[in-house]
Amino acid sequence: MKKRYAFLLALLLTVPTLIYGQDENKKNVYSTTIIEFPFTWSNVNNVGDDQRGPVRFAPFFNFQNNLNVDFSKKAGYYTGLGIHNVGFIYDVDESTRKRVRSYNLGIPIGLKFGNMDKTYVYGGYEIEFPFAFKEKTFVNEEKTKYNKWFSEQTQIQQSWVVGIQVAQGVNIKFKYYFTDFFNQDYTETVGDGGTYKPYENFNANVFWISLNLVFLRNAELYF
Repeated sequence: MKKRYAFLLALLLTVPTLIYGQDENKKNVYSTTIIEFPFTWSNVNNVGDDQRGPVRFAPFFNFQNNLNVDFSKKAGYYTGLGIHNVGFIYDVDESTRKRVRSYNLGIPIGLKFGNMDKTYVYGGYEIEFPFAFKEKTFVNEEKTKYNKWFSEQTQIQQSWVVGIQVAQGVNIKFKYYFTDFFNQDYTETVGDGGTYKPYENFNANVFWISLNLVFLRNAELYF
């Protein structure tokens, strides 16, 4: 499994190099810097029990820098690097609610079709590597927090992405994470020295809809 992810990451990083190695006079190559304002939720199912919660708004901190290669005025390609605040809210029972999130380093790859200077649609794939996990638990409105860097509670996440550029500097994006948020093989040790898997049979796939603002193009203000 790890070898497959390593191969995929190498492929994603190689494609831009191959493109730059071609004749750049035939293409329009530029960078864009994007901030995202996402709404996220999940279809949580814990050992057959539906534990869905409300939609989560996470305006801080979602940032992406893309390398764009427009083959023509009607089609193009993009890749890049981003930081995403991915998480959801779910109700364990009537008195207990949890808010979980992970900051991820993402690498997208996708295609664009339409008018590259105005309105176009885009779609692709993104692989994300979690690096900062946080969980908040509310029991009868009393809050406790848990934080951990590079936690094994979450796993490498993958998603499909579709979106539309609707105006200059503004676009709307939808993402579906087809990998589970939690690592179902994650093991914790209890007081008597035994172990258990807290996320075994815990299925949670995150849905993401965001309003995005492209505010820099080639490191210059876009507006």
